[in-house]
Amino acid sequence: MQDEFRHDRASEAAEPGRRTFLKTSLGAGFALAVQPVSAATVTTPTDGLTAGEVKVPSLGVEIPAYRAMPASGGPFPVMLVIQEIFGVHEYIKDVCRRFAKLGYYAIAPDLFARQGDATKADIPTIRTQIVPKVPDAQVMSDLDATTAFAAASGAADVARLGITGFCWGGRIVWLYAAHTDRLKAGVAFYGILGGAASPPSELKPRNPVDVAGALKAPVLGLYAGKDDNIPMPIIDQMQAELKAAGSPSRIEVFPDVPHGFHADYRPTYREEAATEAWAKAQAWFKANGVG
Repeated sequence: MQDEFRHDRASEAAEPGRRTFLKTSLGAGFALAVQPVSAATVTTPTDGLTAGEVKVPSLGVEIPAYRAMPASGGPFPVMLVIQEIFGVHEYIKDVCRRFAKLGYYAIAPDLFARQGDATKADIPTIRTQIVPKVPDAQVMSDLDATTAFAAASGAADVARLGITGFCWGGRIVWLYAAHTDRLKAGVAFYGILGGAASPPSELKPRNPVDVAGALKAPVLGLYAGKDDNIPMPIIDQMQAELKAAGSPSRIEVFPDVPHGFHADYRPTYREEAATEAWAKAQAWFKANGVG
């Protein structure tokens, strides 16, 4: 049976972006749209790690990615780290290093590379000119390619494959869990689930609520009770869909925090909830054969 969301025109879906733009390297620091960054920002050092930019071949091009892993040993369990709308900037790189410190081969491919550079754009441009033009089929193919890249490195054990993502990336976690049977587990931080916030389109035909019964790996959703973008009714609907499907996946809601509560570089950061959510994520991966 073919992977969910895969279709023969995946490369054609990527073609318009390929003709007009291809980001070939990652920038340094935090995204322009999130400046100034908070004093609470966490910085994970690279000592004891091999960390830096790599190039992942996918759909006929090479997309930049940030990879971090222990400097010795292996092969390591793999963690795909999926960006917010702001692209692969310093926060996402630091999350990779945090996983590497825990013994993972962590890699964050720039999934907007063909459509624009979100790290150098303002929020209106990101929301209207970059994110809406990224096809889900392209993203699924890029993640498959990233997994293959990790496997070919000899340092990664893709039999222990996990995925986590934040905001835009949280939605992708659910979709990727329905796409591939190679995945062991996923953790989605406040990813859009469907409803008015994410109407179906040609490039984004399905949302997590549409695939709740088709998940091939267990996903833990970590959501905010005071999220202006993801109201409780859609969270309740997703919970009901998971229950009806008999899925081991579930959602935990942190009642008094806003969207982006894990993003330590932003005013939305809530240290207590972020620390608890991070611990829950690690326990979820360990319980499901990742790590």
